[in-house]
Amino acid sequence: MNNSRRDFIKKGFAAGAAFSLADLSGLFTRETNAQTPAANQLLTGPDGKPYLVAVRDGDRKAMLDRAIESLGGIGAFVKAGQTVVIKPNIGWDCPPERAADTHPDIVGRLTELCLAAGAASVSVFDHTCDNWEKAYANSGIKAAVEKAGGKMVPGNDETYYRDVTISGSDKLTTLKVHQLILDSDVWFNVPVLKHHGGATMTAAIKNHMGIIWDRGFWHKNDLHQCIADFIRYRRAPDLNIIDAYSPMKRNGPRGKSVDDLIPNVKTLLASRDQVAVDAAGAKILGHAENGIDYVKIAAAANLGRCDLDHLQIERIRIS
Repeated sequence: MNNSRRDFIKKGFAAGAAFSLADLSGLFTRETNAQTPAANQLLTGPDGKPYLVAVRDGDRKAMLDRAIESLGGIGAFVKAGQTVVIKPNIGWDCPPERAADTHPDIVGRLTELCLAAGAASVSVFDHTCDNWEKAYANSGIKAAVEKAGGKMVPGNDETYYRDVTISGSDKLTTLKVHQLILDSDVWFNVPVLKHHGGATMTAAIKNHMGIIWDRGFWHKNDLHQCIADFIRYRRAPDLNIIDAYSPMKRNGPRGKSVDDLIPNVKTLLASRDQVAVDAAGAKILGHAENGIDYVKIAAAANLGRCDLDHLQIERIRIS
């Protein structure tokens, strides 16, 4: 490895964190010690499927296909006649190569899979930060979804949102959630993995800020606590899929250029547990699995698991 490449890797991650392009901070090599459970004692997902799937080294569509296949196939999530909502990151008016938004190949392919499973409809939206029409178009997501047969729905108007109550939270009691999340039969949470200046990391749990109306309240009232508390809401995603193909290491959430990205990660993560999938994402960005405050808060409240060495993780490399 040349000096410039070595310096690039060292500067891109949390201070003091070890990172290896060979094993993605341990996600692809299970480290064991005297306290590590035996393989047959690891926590599995429904029907004995892996609790979390980590796929790398393929193109985005192939990695998505392998992850969903490992979790029981698209039929484990979508039944004929059901309505589906996919919530990617589409917050920014940026081209796909900037990785500020979820890559359109992933969103388009997931739309295809849902419709092939017999979904009555597939809707895609985000409460964007930039102009929603420009973000939808220039991210490439609008074209990919419509080509696959899905529908783009705006999130820019308060009339799309309805009041919900959050139980067990000191910070969040009532807030407005987009009607697609409330009314659809199936919800896929599909963020891109990246740095965030306020929350340290954007991944599955943080992606919920695009399904609510008043993000400002969260920023003013302990952002990490609000992010963690929202997953107390009873309508959890049916599956969380993280686009970690080229994670943003700095200047997030929008980024300034492709120089802000970590090249050659080429990874996709999937789990029903949004805390677990975020713990895995944190490791890719060079943090401890409980090194992001909202992940730690959510795990401590038993809203998900971040102890990855106790979970059955299927690690797949596509040659």
